[in-house]
Amino acid sequence: MIIQVPENIVPLDNILPEEPLLMMGAGPVPLPARVAAANSIVINHLGETMAQVVKQIKSMSAYVFQTESQHILGVAGPGSAAMEMAVVNLVKPGARVLSICNGFFSSRLAEMSERIGAEVTYLEVEEPHFADVEMVLDYLDRVKPDVLTIVQGETSNTVFNRTLPNICALARQRDCMVIVDAVCTLSTMPLEMDNWGVDAVITGGQKGLASIPGVSLIAFSEKAWQFIESRNDQLHHWCLDAKLADQFWYKNSYHYTAPVSGLLALHEALRLICIETLETRFERHLRHSLSLQAGVVALGLELYVKDDARLNSVVGICVPGNIEGPKILQHMSTRYRVEISGSFGPNIVRIGQMGEQCRSHHLFRTLHALGSTIKTLGVNVDVPAGVAQLEETLESFD
Repeated sequence: MIIQVPENIVPLDNILPEEPLLMMGAGPVPLPARVAAANSIVINHLGETMAQVVKQIKSMSAYVFQTESQHILGVAGPGSAAMEMAVVNLVKPGARVLSICNGFFSSRLAEMSERIGAEVTYLEVEEPHFADVEMVLDYLDRVKPDVLTIVQGETSNTVFNRTLPNICALARQRDCMVIVDAVCTLSTMPLEMDNWGVDAVITGGQKGLASIPGVSLIAFSEKAWQFIESRNDQLHHWCLDAKLADQFWYKNSYHYTAPVSGLLALHEALRLICIETLETRFERHLRHSLSLQAGVVALGLELYVKDDARLNSVVGICVPGNIEGPKILQHMSTRYRVEISGSFGPNIVRIGQMGEQCRSHHLFRTLHALGSTIKTLGVNVDVPAGVAQLEETLESFD
């Protein structure tokens, strides 16, 4: 039997909305024009031009990671692929792993370790709180892990592990390697890989870096790389073998066909970060996120996480009354062309504050859409008060 051409094939113009949606969820984020333009270009993945692009990506990434590491690699895959590359290269079958779990994505690191046969101990942090240093110290001394995994910002429930530098210091004293998920935090807030003693930092392109989904970055410390090179067992993952990836990223050799368009987009995203500088970028993200949070509270809504544990990169808002969270998302999308995110457990909606999301005009549009939607769905909120507070808080930083 010959399979026939499918019916009802339509162009994308017939599927996508007439007006582009404003992406204000937990990622992906809006693309700067230069990044979008770079993503439309295809070049030879092994040519001299690509070699120059890769060299600059490594140099700019070192600045963003705040590291002198010579082991920065790109990953043709989402942030989760970079997570898995860190795990499969630094965790041997039978190794002891301590996974600090604040929510969905930190637990994913633990699951990845279990899948390759590690002996994983879960340190479950009560939601919505950050990891307690004394509790981590107790687990480190009892478990004596070879590797510790932790997220800097738990995207799923908007918790910020503010004790990360202290935890890294404790692990380093015990010769325990540390893997940090910085998918939603890198370039939005300080992360000092070398100063804090992190052995692997992972991030995705589609959040703080304001690039496209599907191209990610990972940086290994010198200690981590020595461990990787000392391994004489064969990894079960071919694409995610760091020693094979090193052939392309540092030896101008072939691993697999690189996602050239995505790397060009990533180059431009990193270049824009370098032009802005990390200090200015951190301040911009903090200013806009705090202003959004103030506006949300002035609407009459409640933020899910208390101040000391609140992640600024992704803001969690409790769903009020008897409204269903998906109805908020649907109404905002269809009526106002603004997309925000649902949750992975708690009854919240989430607004991203990463990269191009942190622009004043985006905040006003998003807050108005949120407040007007909730009011339409039957909960009385004060939209003018929320918008006024957003403006007042933004101006207070000037």
